[in-house]
Amino acid sequence: MPPMWKEHLDRLRLRDLREMFRTAKPIIGMVHCWPLPGAPGYTGYGMQTIIEHAIRDAEALAEGGCDGLIVENMWDIPFRAGPHVPPESIAAQAVVAHAVRQAVPELPLGINLVHNGGVALLGIAIAAGASFIRVCMFTGAGVWDAGSWDEGCAADLMRRRKELHAESIKIFADVDKKHSVRFPGIDLVTHIEWTRFFGADAIIVSGRMTGDAPDIAKVRQARELAGDTPILLGSGTTEQNIAAFMEVADGVIVGSSIKQDGEIANPVDVNRVRRFVAAARGRG
Repeated sequence: MPPMWKEHLDRLRLRDLREMFRTAKPIIGMVHCWPLPGAPGYTGYGMQTIIEHAIRDAEALAEGGCDGLIVENMWDIPFRAGPHVPPESIAAQAVVAHAVRQAVPELPLGINLVHNGGVALLGIAIAAGASFIRVCMFTGAGVWDAGSWDEGCAADLMRRRKELHAESIKIFADVDKKHSVRFPGIDLVTHIEWTRFFGADAIIVSGRMTGDAPDIAKVRQARELAGDTPILLGSGTTEQNIAAFMEVADGVIVGSSIKQDGEIANPVDVNRVRRFVAAARGRG
């Protein structure tokens, strides 16, 4: 019989995605925020405009059949990394995410603060009433596309989660994350082993950049290595390829391909969402 402390840690982990999403293989849609205050693309249009566009996308994702949502600061490009994410971006994203939570209360809400928001990401989730966070570099180390060197945030994040009485917020952690190159020697086997060891509730596998699909062989390998930890697809899924991926993975996070005309900067297209969901569930 495991010691008491180990039983406690084991109880915290999400072993079955149905516990959160009420389906074995959830489809999680991305709500990509317009550039937030401080980002180069922000032109002073104000928070209400950002909120309205986010809610519109969230409602389209829900209407189209998604099982969950993630609010992300997608257009705060070029991204800053880890502790360098500015406070105005963190505060603004919390306001947007809370508004989405109020508008679409029936779906589990996740938060992603790129790149690798760590403890700030947890703060947004608490303020918004989110159920989970996507952590871009939970373990390991590497360099991001904008040139920032970054390292895993697991030690600080898990301690802060406990201190803030936020252990109900689950950790969905990327391995070999898009937009980054890992430190030499951190292969997929090592990265998944570290990520599971430190308590991630789900593991996310992606391609090289936003909109790029991972090699299906990589997804199969990740599925074998992950044991009882769920594997989610984190980029590049489309109406055409999702059926094959869902035979291997335990769920999907989708953004680019369900936008109008398949262009990531455009609003969510509810008809594309419906077709994607049907294909993912074998009804295409």
